[in-house]
Amino acid sequence: MQESKKKILSTRPVKESLIQEAAEQNIELDIIPLIDTEPVQDIDTQQEIEQIALQYATVVFTSMNAVESVITMLDQHVPEWNIYCMGNTTQELIRNYFGEQAISGTGNNASELAETILSDDDELDEVFFFCGDQRRDELPAKLKEAGISVEEIIVYKTIPLHQKIDTTYNGIVFFSPSAVESFFNKNKVATSTVLFAIGTTTEAAIKRYTNNSIITAHSPGKEELVRKAIHYFVNGELSIVNS
Repeated sequence: MQESKKKILSTRPVKESLIQEAAEQNIELDIIPLIDTEPVQDIDTQQEIEQIALQYATVVFTSMNAVESVITMLDQHVPEWNIYCMGNTTQELIRNYFGEQAISGTGNNASELAETILSDDDELDEVFFFCGDQRRDELPAKLKEAGISVEEIIVYKTIPLHQKIDTTYNGIVFFSPSAVESFFNKNKVATSTVLFAIGTTTEAAIKRYTNNSIITAHSPGKEELVRKAIHYFVNGELSIVNS
């Protein structure tokens, strides 16, 4: 008798190849986005980015959405920036547009990225942080505590997509605190559902709503987290090792 299919929900889009990979292992991977993003494209933001682009500046990205928004407004101009970033997709976008040499440092999470910035340059006095309207406090707070001026430029807005989800899933994968909040605005989870978090900040957001089992990825690769969830249900809990 064939074992019943496990069901996993990813709360953001993933590649079709990953859905197929799950299906080949008798896992149904559903995609229901719980947040959307909208670039900020007003004249003031455009002019601010253009002014920063004229400088040999230290800039920070913690989101692929911020990179995409800034690249659009740079309009093919490639400034000479020292860039600090986190997230595999974010790094790839930066590498493709600014070049490998532009990346001065990376981190697995915002706190670690702040430590990287502080350890790299003890004479640094200003950074420009391109972020969304719901950015977390860890990175700017750490830098400000160290006496570094943080100029925050909001380049995209996060829009919650509150959806009632009737299916009971074996696992749900969350990629941001905003997605967690959007999900629990309309839904609850079965006590047996295992929740997967992209990092400790997302994990903390989940804990505000439920005591369910949480598996946290400590490296910021989004597809790696979905793959971790797939492997969990294929191989069992003992095969999971925090990355």
